[in-house]
Order: sequence, then structure tokens, then C-alpha cells
Amino acid sequence: MIRSKYSLKMLALSAGILAAAPSAWAQHGTSVAEGDWPDYNGNMAAQRYSPLDQINADNVDDLQLAFEFDTRHFGSQQEFTATFTPLEVDGVLYTTIGAQRDVIALDATTGQQLWQWRAQEGERFDNAPRKGSGRGLAIWRDGDEARILVITPGFYLVSLDAKTGLPDPEFGDNGRIDMQQGLRLGIGRDDLDIGSSMPPFVMNDVVVVGPAMAVSMRPPSASNVKGDVRAYDVRTGEHIWTFQTIPSPGDFGYDTWTAEGAEITGNAGVWAPMSGDPELGMVYLPVESATGDRFGGDRPGDNLFSTSLVAVDVETGERQWHYQIIHHDIWDWDNPAAPILADLPNGRKVVMQVTKQAFVYTFDRETGEPIWEIEELPVPEGDVPGEWYSPTQPFPTKPAPFDRQGVSEDDLNDLTPEIKDAALEAIKPFRLADNLFSPPSLKNAEDGTQGTLALPSATGGANWEGAALDPETGMLYVPSRTVATVLSVDKDQRSSVDFSMALGVRVPRAMGLPIIKPPYGRITAIDMNDGEHEWMMANADTPDWIANNPALEGVDVPRTGVETRSGLLLTKTLLFAGEGVGGGPMFRAHDKETGEIVHELELPGTQTGQPFTYEHDGKQYIGMVVSPQGQPAKLVVYTLP
Repeated sequence: MIRSKYSLKMLALSAGILAAAPSAWAQHGTSVAEGDWPDYNGNMAAQRYSPLDQINADNVDDLQLAFEFDTRHFGSQQEFTATFTPLEVDGVLYTTIGAQRDVIALDATTGQQLWQWRAQEGERFDNAPRKGSGRGLAIWRDGDEARILVITPGFYLVSLDAKTGLPDPEFGDNGRIDMQQGLRLGIGRDDLDIGSSMPPFVMNDVVVVGPAMAVSMRPPSASNVKGDVRAYDVRTGEHIWTFQTIPSPGDFGYDTWTAEGAEITGNAGVWAPMSGDPELGMVYLPVESATGDRFGGDRPGDNLFSTSLVAVDVETGERQWHYQIIHHDIWDWDNPAAPILADLPNGRKVVMQVTKQAFVYTFDRETGEPIWEIEELPVPEGDVPGEWYSPTQPFPTKPAPFDRQGVSEDDLNDLTPEIKDAALEAIKPFRLADNLFSPPSLKNAEDGTQGTLALPSATGGANWEGAALDPETGMLYVPSRTVATVLSVDKDQRSSVDFSMALGVRVPRAMGLPIIKPPYGRITAIDMNDGEHEWMMANADTPDWIANNPALEGVDVPRTGVETRSGLLLTKTLLFAGEGVGGGPMFRAHDKETGEIVHELELPGTQTGQPFTYEHDGKQYIGMVVSPQGQPAKLVVYTLP
């Protein structure tokens, strides 16, 4: 039975605060509790949850295509893998689309296009480090007034009238703010390596923008533009505050940088989505690592606030609390996803950060006090000349890791004895990461090795897909991937940096199979009331390239999953999961308590944008962006007959 917008609104009022969508997190004049999807992750708490239940276990196998919308006619070139997630408010879908990141509005029941806006940035677009449709946009409403906020590839913050798509003349310079102005630039660098693929974050009439740079595995210099976070008045575009993720002299945290690291170093942006608590007035910033991703000899010290979770006051930008998740990050394990907020059934008000290294760091969201003890434990020191190594790193005591960490011989592929022997032979040129924080090593080390074989890789564990939280039960569902990497550094002759990611060193395979035993992609359910794992399952069936490998002829191969991170969506009754970028075209409905597959829906392409749901005119819809192989991406939306 569908929960209509009206009945849900009355339920929320009578209950005071609905567990699924506290009134504090419904600032757009609507919420998931009223059947809309007004934020990138559903709500400001980044829960990816909706209490809609018209589509349930009894009828999910009746889902049929309501409409699809093709991206092929947008942008200067076709986009074959798109990862944007539309918003839905009052029967209208708003989304970015196409290589130039146009913005369009669609009728949410038919897919009819209502309006389109295009940036036309010319050379500014050509030089942008983060092109394409990006991940999405944000909406702000005050009564009948509504604005769409988007960050362009050329790094403008733009405000559009939600009804017409026209720029708001009262915001900034005729609807836009040039985000290239006011930056702390890299010393000695002429290029502006900065942009963003994520939507801005809007709360309490403030729009917050976090930047991203090009991947820093092989930076041309140790110097780069700094990833400061900036905030603006959502009505006027007036600049309100800047939070310096790399402190200036005299600021808190500056003493964690020695030599001249804080002066020259860049990055440390917030490229992931953000989240916030409007009642506390706090925005939670998942800060990334500093320049560069594999070598930090030019920035000795712990390097606050790189790879930290930072809570700031949304009105002033003042730091309320912080926790550094990695000291002196040289693994590219920056915080990749929006921190998830929840009022748990046990009464705790928490914020949870899922990480690339497969931990869930969990804190009281007001004070920053860890919910479970986090231990500072000794970690190995490396032997790369000129590198600085932190003697300890923080390890949460709960929850247990949701994916594999480190590599030993026990982790090698052992589907047959012959495959295990081949794996043992293949790893001989490498050191094994006997600790999660085993550091990178030289491509041509004195011991004859080419690098350190490690888990997880720089793409996770978890990544930008984040996780989903059921506020009624406190269950967290985390998609992750188990793919080994080689931490190997070498001198790049085109760079002034002593070392960066080595070229030509690849993760070995064993008889054409992954060097690590399956599963290769998984979904893990964790009860955040007590921090205990409830279940784990592979994210997909065994792909043909594994199942049909001659080395496995006659072998009963377990369900291996695929080397991807699933896009998740939670509803009142079901957990929905696609296979994510690089996976197959299957979309599954799972029993939330057990993980059991309730239904499989074959899509016209692989789920690459995050799935979302909404209700309009008495019908519930589920949509997502899919990317068919060799064809432009498209938005598909499903409903019941």
C-alpha cells in the first residue's frame, strides 16, 4: 500500500520526528518522507533511504519501464559512462546531463523535457580537470521560490530558477560565481588544477562548495592549489566563509606540517558529497589527501586536515571538531563518500564515515567523541628515500572491517591447488602488505622487489557510492570491492617530485584469474546499534570471464561477485542494488534482514548512477542512470503497472 505524500506528512507531524526523515533534515519544503528525493543521497543525512513501500517483495517482479531518457543529444560528445543522480521534487526531475554538464528538468512521470540550461564555457571547459555530467546538483526552496544549484566543469557555481531554468539575476554575477577567484594557488604553477564533479551542499540558506583536483598519483610538482571549502549565501551569492583544509601559519593544525609543507602543498579538497545537521548547524566535510597520492616527502608531519572528517559551523565555517582518519596519507585513501548521519534506535546521534580502507569510523555527531574506541597502533615504516612515516595510525575497534585489508599468502586465489601455486609464483617480485598501512616501496628496490602488493586499492573498499542506512533499524549497508593494488614508486623525469606512482608495474594474475580469492565485490550489512556484522554477500553472479576460464573446468566455483561497488537504495521493505560501474545489467531487490535476492530485473545497461525513488500522483517510481556497452548512457525509470 502506497504511503502518499499527504498521509506521510500527517504521520510525521503526529509522531513528532519520523525516524526515517527527521524534520531537521527536511529543509527543502519537502523530504523523502513526503515521497520526494530532494538531495543527492535522498536527505541531508546522506542515508539513501525512503519510507515508500508501494513497491515491495510481493510485487517487485511486476516492475515495468515507465520511461527512458537518452543522453545522446547532449554535449559536444557522447557520454558512455554517466554517474549522475537526478533529484525529484513535486513531480519534476532535475539533473545534470551530457559532457558539458547541461542542466535539465523533466516531467517525473513521463520523461518529457521541460527546460534546459547550458554553460557554454569554451576554453574554461577545455582546461577543466573534472569534465562530464558529474554526479548531480542541489535544490533550495523557500515557499514558492526555488533554485537549482550546480557546479560547472569550468568551476562556476550557478543558481537557476527551478521553474524556468534561467539564471537567477540576484545571485552573484547574473546567476553565477567564479570559483577560480580567491584561490590559494600552487607556488610556481600557472595551471588551475581545480574543479568539482559533485553537487554543492545546501543547508540553512547556505551553499557549501568543496573542490576536487586531477588525480595526484603523478603530480608535476609537490605544489598545487589548496582545496579550501567555501560557503555562500544561497539567495545572493555573497561569500560567507572559507575553511582552510591546509592551515595557514598561526592556525590550528599548522604545527602538524613541518618544513614548508603547508606553504607548498595543495589538494586536501572535499571532492566527495557532504552531509549536515541543520539543528546543530553543522556541515560534515570528508577531506581528501594532500599532494601527492603516493609520496609525501615534501610535506612531513601528520598533515591536518588532510584525510580527516571535519565538522564546521554552517554559518561561520568555524571548526567544531575533527578526527584525522589517516596521518600523512600516502595511499590515496582519502575520504570518498558523504558522512552518514542517523538517530539510531538505541538513542545515539551519530555520524559514520565509510572509507576506502574498509573501516566505518563512527562518532557522536555533536561532540566528535568516538562511539567505539579507536586505537592508535604502530604501523610499518618504509624505506623510500626522503619519505616521512607516521609511527601510528587509528584503527577502530568496531565495526570490524567490511572488506579485506592487507595481503598474505592466505589471501591468494586458491580455487584449485594449481591456481594457488601460480599465485605464489606470481607474487615473488613483490613485497606483501602484512599490515593495512604497509607503505609504498621502490620499483627497483635493493631487495629486488618492484613494489608492495596491498589491499584495498586506491579505489576502495568503499568509494563515492558510499553506503545506505536504514534509520528504523540502524542497519548500515556498505558496497565494496576486493581488488589488489601495487604500491610502487619511481622517479618521474617530467616532475620535480622525488617519487610518484611507478609506471609499468601491474598487479599479477594467476592463470588469468585475480591474484586474490573471491568475492571481488560485496555488500555487507552492519548493525550500527552494536557495531556487529549481520551478513555479507557477493554483489553479483560469477562473470563469464571467470566461470569460463579453462583453469576452472569442472570446479564448483562459488558466487564471486564482480570487481565493482554496487549502487544501493533502501526503502521501507527492500534493499535495491545494481552492479555499478564495470558490472553487468542486473538490478536486484534484496531482503534487508538476510540479503536474500527477492527479484532480479535486467536493465538496458549497467547501473552507473545511484538509484533513487519517489512518488507522484499515487505511484512509486525507481530510477537510475544506466550505461549500455558501446552506447550513450540513459536515464531509466520503473514503476508498477
